[in-house]
Amino acid sequence: MHMVIYSLVEASTRDEALSTGKTVFDRLVGAAPHAGAVFDYYATFDDDETTVAGSARWGDLPVAAPVDSDAGEELLERGWEATEEEFKQNLNRVKEALDELSDEEIMRDEDLARHAFHQVGAYDGPTIFLYTEHGTGIRHRGQLDRVLEESEELWIVPADVHF
Repeated sequence: MHMVIYSLVEASTRDEALSTGKTVFDRLVGAAPHAGAVFDYYATFDDDETTVAGSARWGDLPVAAPVDSDAGEELLERGWEATEEEFKQNLNRVKEALDELSDEEIMRDEDLARHAFHQVGAYDGPTIFLYTEHGTGIRHRGQLDRVLEESEELWIVPADVHF
């Protein structure tokens, strides 16, 4: 499956932001030393050679945009809304499982209950759409607000990832 994730990085130019973003995405696919793979592979939106990912799949997105630009604000909003929606969906599945299933049924992963528990607690992967320049998943609004407040030249870099 494919999804678009976003890296928030400090940079003074688009090229610097893209380079730093690619470093983050390299970590998330296990290409960087000492990094565990969270996704299988990625394509940034400057890659015009692929016919199955990036712009070929999602249309034209900015390669990188300052967060305080119209394009950057739109990408940030898309990433945050997707993170919130995934969290709420999985949290509702957890609540339903606790209400409707026995301990044994949950233990057996009936209706993928344990999977939902895992997804609610995930620090990265398919339920997290925004990442810091260190490859850390942004899991709650306070964390996102801190990243936005502490950065002077913050850019957002989208990538199509496969998981």
